[in-house]
Amino acid sequence: MSCGDPHETDCSEVLDHLYEFLDHEMPDGDCAKFEVHIDECSPCLEKYGLEQAVKKLVKRCCGHDDVPADLRSKVMGRIELIRAGQSVPEQDVVAEARAAEAAARTAKGAESAPGTKGARSASGGPARPGPLGATTQE
Repeated sequence: MSCGDPHETDCSEVLDHLYEFLDHEMPDGDCAKFEVHIDECSPCLEKYGLEQAVKKLVKRCCGHDDVPADLRSKVMGRIELIRAGQSVPEQDVVAEARAAEAAARTAKGAESAPGTKGARSASGGPARPGPLGATTQE
């Protein structure tokens, strides 16, 4: 994407590093270049505004869940490996993230309430209380 106007910093460079800019994860000098570009370039300003709004929405809707400590340490370890120039198999990262997410959901379900609340039947549907509080499978 480019607005067609000449800029000191190319639109593609700004868009490639937009999340680093939004997350304040770039050197101050680069940050200043990006601010100048975004002030001058309406398409990049629009994209910046959209991504900023999405980030705020995600934070508002999903920012309440705690990240499991083991997942955080694994992610940070992978980031360090990548920064050191070592390759990390993508499948391992995806599989570990899914396993950690499933474990977090299981733990959260177990914490929600004692008894049958949140229980599932063998078929995956909700378990229903039967006689004397036992659950029945659907």
